[in-house]
Amino acid sequence: MNKLTRAAAAALLACAVALPAAATATAATTSAPSPSPAPFSAATAATAAAASAATTPTAASVPDRPADRLALRLPAPTGPYGVGSSVLHLVDRSRTDPWVPEADGREVMVTLHYPAARPATAPHTPGRPAPYSTREEARLLLEAIQVDDPASVRELARIPTHSAVDVRPAAGRHPLVVLSPGFGMPRFTLTGLAVDLASRGYVVASLDHAYESSGTSVPGGPALTCVACTVMEESGWSKGALVTGTRAADTRFVLDRLTGPRAAWRFASSIDRTRIGMAGHSVGGASAITAMAADGRIDAGVNMDGSFWDAPPSDRLGGRPFLLLGTDAYHRPNGEDTSWDTTWAALGGERRWLTVDGAEHLDFSDAPVLLGHFGVPGGALPAERAIALTRTYVAAFFDEHLRGEDQPLLDGPDPAHPEIRFHRP
Repeated sequence: MNKLTRAAAAALLACAVALPAAATATAATTSAPSPSPAPFSAATAATAAAASAATTPTAASVPDRPADRLALRLPAPTGPYGVGSSVLHLVDRSRTDPWVPEADGREVMVTLHYPAARPATAPHTPGRPAPYSTREEARLLLEAIQVDDPASVRELARIPTHSAVDVRPAAGRHPLVVLSPGFGMPRFTLTGLAVDLASRGYVVASLDHAYESSGTSVPGGPALTCVACTVMEESGWSKGALVTGTRAADTRFVLDRLTGPRAAWRFASSIDRTRIGMAGHSVGGASAITAMAADGRIDAGVNMDGSFWDAPPSDRLGGRPFLLLGTDAYHRPNGEDTSWDTTWAALGGERRWLTVDGAEHLDFSDAPVLLGHFGVPGGALPAERAIALTRTYVAAFFDEHLRGEDQPLLDGPDPAHPEIRFHRP
């Protein structure tokens, strides 16, 4: 098998949070009243190979990448707006970093995607094209599995994002959505969803939580690597609630800096601070409910295929709406991850439980596009279909609950989306 193909598969699979059921026997249970397995994997190839042997492609099953493979690109956004992009480096010096206590506060890198003044129908959004990642972040993602291929590092960093740097935002105030990635995965792996939401009229803040990804570039210093991965391994995966609690605190801090009196972003006036949502993939999705329980400013939340580590919210989120969107194989009612059953029973207000037939854990991120580009077999869903389903249902949920727009799509099965299964246990 081609070395780079194997590397691309291992890098992404190693960063996945959810492991196969066979690996959950060694995972710690939550402190919730009804414990359930909440598996993680570290961002190392060795851990991925040991923990996810049931699903990781082998040399015999993964073909060499095609010599004439298509260009590496994300599907174009679907909304009427062009998209702008800004990057912020925020430091909360009131907190000690839980993974590196000697650090000077808790760092959070934020990419903001937002509706641009120039519409999507224009020939292009003027301005410098926004990069997918820094060169160092791309290098670290591949270096994690001992691959040194400068051409592919450049290719990964330069994926077209359909957005331009710091262009003028569209007039008016727009709802804000915070995105949190899977454990070990950089924030840029949610770019496809972020850009699409921005094109539909949302300001989207994608967070990199310090020391929790394969690599996060910060101004004036070396990239922050996944110290938390090592801590989680050494603790026997018993610190899941520390991850979600830390991410909830990161989210509160970012909201303060985006919507407070001394906003850190030059275009912060385009945010409607009365309409805020949060979504995340894997542990990022589990963190959404933790953040909502701690911060009443978050009006609606989405968990994309993440196991819950924390006890269900005692106040039923005060009636605020929440969407569970996951793989049918793992997250159907009474399935392998019983944390969804426990949390569902404790949710109040408008709640939805949807699963995607044929989806795999990484299908709720950009991973299907990256894996497919390198010729790595994916799940039953083609990459663009997986991304389209995630975009469609996440946007519909926020349109209904942040904009007050009725969404019949959320009422039951739709013949145009036969993969989506509705559950009302």
